[in-house]
Amino acid sequence: MAFTRFTLRQIETFVTVADVHSFTVAASRLGLTAQAVSQLVAELEGVVGFRLFDRTTRKVSLSSAGRDLLGSAETLLRHVRATESTADDVRNRASGVVRVGAPLVLASTVLPMAMRDYLLQRPKVVVRVRDVAVDHLVDSVAAGDVDLAIGPDRVVDDNVIAEALFDSEWVLWCARGHLLARRRTPVRWSDLREVPLVAAGRDHEISVAQMRASAPEGLRVTPVDVVDNISTAFGIAAQGLGATLAPAYVGVLAKAFGLEMRRVTDPETVRKVCLYRAASRDLSPAAEGFGAFLSSWLIRWHASEVRGRPRARRSVSPKG
Repeated sequence: MAFTRFTLRQIETFVTVADVHSFTVAASRLGLTAQAVSQLVAELEGVVGFRLFDRTTRKVSLSSAGRDLLGSAETLLRHVRATESTADDVRNRASGVVRVGAPLVLASTVLPMAMRDYLLQRPKVVVRVRDVAVDHLVDSVAAGDVDLAIGPDRVVDDNVIAEALFDSEWVLWCARGHLLARRRTPVRWSDLREVPLVAAGRDHEISVAQMRASAPEGLRVTPVDVVDNISTAFGIAAQGLGATLAPAYVGVLAKAFGLEMRRVTDPETVRKVCLYRAASRDLSPAAEGFGAFLSSWLIRWHASEVRGRPRARRSVSPKG
């Protein structure tokens, strides 16, 4: 007996009649006529090959065979209704799994804060964080390893869309006892010539080099060491063994190391932070919803972080 011979309407009608013991009351509950209810029950009896109800002029009661079938029919309806509810949640961005890639600082600090706020609105959405190096952000989106990615600006091709969210200045992070931490005026690039600098990852090393690539030989800034993770650079800086240059948005982690931030001017260099998504693949409703939320959340978060900070003349850093 093929499953497709049953209809959900027949099963729903059978369960409803069994619940209220009346074709007329069941018709009212289902929004049908009593004749339509009787017809649906008769059709189901024809499919299963046995009588579902014992009918008298006074009442309708389940037959012995009908009682045996009722439990399975009720289970089927519960699963169908659960499926309908899940479909509604997915359609309304209320459930689903979203994979988000981000470099260390954003993945460990900022992104969890955004997740916390979003899950208060959409508790059925599951957000999975993927630690992704800056160099691999675009590739991870293009390959489908993540649905979304956030991080510094990178060169993208036709496979990935980059949405610029905010600008973040490159600043100096150093220990409180560092000579430059006692400065009351912004640090200039020329002040960094004799300062040991630790770069975090190839992305930072390249970016630092690009910042002053056009400067005269005597003014160029070159890191004395390159470590893999920004947290390692912060640890070295916290012990007064050097300083590090990084975007201002990493302050959420740098301050936990007790580091001081000093602007670097003449010119001030900025880095854009972007949200990345695939150009050729549609996001799931859950990913679409979280992406829209994350964009606005990050813009508000950054505005609150930099509120009141004086601005300086800027030079946009090349993407690297």
